[in-house]
Amino acid sequence: MHDPARRAQSLTAPDPERTGDEAAARPVPPGRASMSYGADGHRVSVTVRGELDLDSGRQLRPDLHEALAGSAGDVDLDLSGLDFCDCAGLSVLQDLRQRAVALGRTVVVRSSSPAFDRLLLLVGAQELFTSGPEHQIPANRDRPDH
Repeated sequence: MHDPARRAQSLTAPDPERTGDEAAARPVPPGRASMSYGADGHRVSVTVRGELDLDSGRQLRPDLHEALAGSAGDVDLDLSGLDFCDCAGLSVLQDLRQRAVALGRTVVVRSSSPAFDRLLLLVGAQELFTSGPEHQIPANRDRPDH
């Protein structure tokens, strides 16, 4: 369990001293997650970085719901900066997906990290966040090619 002094924190508020790529490159403190989102036509792109677990998931859930509510269409997730994700973190993303499906929308992982890919593989959930076979997360990512 994470140290209480390193409580989860949504870092979605703009940092007045950093903008653009510089803000996105800011390291996320251990035990925390950050997210940012923006509209891209009919879709909204959401980037989640750091450690997504029970604590950070509780903090990010309202921001993820806000991103979905503010979009006119589907949600694209960039999880390439996710250093850690446990089942509680996956549950937060599944909740986002269920809300999107109820609205007739999709949530698709466009970019992910090895940690997230491994979790999806272990729980057999690779297809949950894809829009079709061309976007599926490979089941053999950790295995050497023969």
